[in-house]
Amino acid sequence: MRPRDLPEQTLTPPRRSRFIDAVDLGVRAGRKLGLVDRAQWSREAMMAEVAQAYGLDDFGDEWFTGPLDLLLDSAKTEAHLNAAGDFSAMKTFHHLLRDRLYAQMWFKRHPEILARPIKNPVVIVGPMRSGTTRLHRLLSADRRFAHLRSFETISPVPRPDFEEVMAGEKEDFRPTLAARILKVARLANPRTLSIHPTGAYEPEEELGLIAASFYGMKFEAQWRIPSFTRWCEQEIAVPAYRHMANLLRLIGWSQQESSLRPWILKTPQHMLDLPALLEVFPDARLIFTHRDPKSVVGSAASLAWNQTIIYSDDVRPEPHGREWLRKTELMIERMRTARDSIPKDRMIDIQYDDMDNDWRGSMQKVYDFLGFDIAPALPGMEDYLARTAASKRVPHAYSLEEFGLTEGEVYERFADYIRTYDVPVDNRVGVTRPRIAAG
Repeated sequence: MRPRDLPEQTLTPPRRSRFIDAVDLGVRAGRKLGLVDRAQWSREAMMAEVAQAYGLDDFGDEWFTGPLDLLLDSAKTEAHLNAAGDFSAMKTFHHLLRDRLYAQMWFKRHPEILARPIKNPVVIVGPMRSGTTRLHRLLSADRRFAHLRSFETISPVPRPDFEEVMAGEKEDFRPTLAARILKVARLANPRTLSIHPTGAYEPEEELGLIAASFYGMKFEAQWRIPSFTRWCEQEIAVPAYRHMANLLRLIGWSQQESSLRPWILKTPQHMLDLPALLEVFPDARLIFTHRDPKSVVGSAASLAWNQTIIYSDDVRPEPHGREWLRKTELMIERMRTARDSIPKDRMIDIQYDDMDNDWRGSMQKVYDFLGFDIAPALPGMEDYLARTAASKRVPHAYSLEEFGLTEGEVYERFADYIRTYDVPVDNRVGVTRPRIAAG
């Protein structure tokens, strides 16, 4: 039974896991005993500490310092982080700053990395929970495309000894680290990985590469940080996308991947930043995904809420409902505005329900758009779907009501989007969908 078919009135948000309660108590006790450092909210002190720890001082384009300052202030004053939350935040910031140092090290050591072309990337663009992951993983099953793996979005930058890994003398530690992080994530909140299942080697989106500039929705989906969120929504994010592109070049080099293979990219962030995306990737081909807004808003709020309760003691679900209703509306508005300047032959629309009902037909449409023969890709896609079906994943159960929203309110806000893009809806409030050609 699909989530939208579940009896909504019976759903209630779960509590935070006992594992996180234990970690929180442990961090608090460790700080009282002087065994665990207190959170450091100074960007200058944090950067100096990381530079000293790794003996490097080039963090690359300094644009990132602006969003990092805002992120630190917003997380400190607005996110209501518990001890486990600010401990995790410090580890995240340290990790991202270290990776910026290592990235510049690799670019200096191997200047040819930055000369690698990124031609004709295929970019899947859709709201959170609109089927982008399924489409991304089906395309990633085709070896004619390049894709990121989960460990590469968690740790996009190889360690300094990676040349020994390439020579077969050492193992790459990043998959091991990713597996450990995912194991902790399962302990912290098992629901999170049932909502978005992944593994160290699974195809994954590039959101972590955008977060490398301390920008974007990755942080918003785990902390309530409204000041930072509003700043990002007003920013022209070209520097963050340029750094993302350079990290893709580094990952392609580390994979020893042919630069002739088009990258398959996807993250909901692109809904907000299509102008920046297209400035950095001017020959990108865009696949837009659409889903019933009731499911998009409810599922996005549930995903963000399930992550936030790990880190924060403010566990009220209603603010998440309001925020992700607003955010989804903004994402669709920005997407629609940006499409006006994109040539029609550079984009295609795919419906979530069509993928549910006839995935081969939908993928044939995608392959016709890309100019590829689908036949060589079908065995890999069928294998992926068979593995997914056999995984016995717990269905993602959610409701609008648990987040203080109603079906009528959601459909009223998105009525024009539904009509314009002929989005199938499952509603009881009379939304009509006359077929209008999407523009």
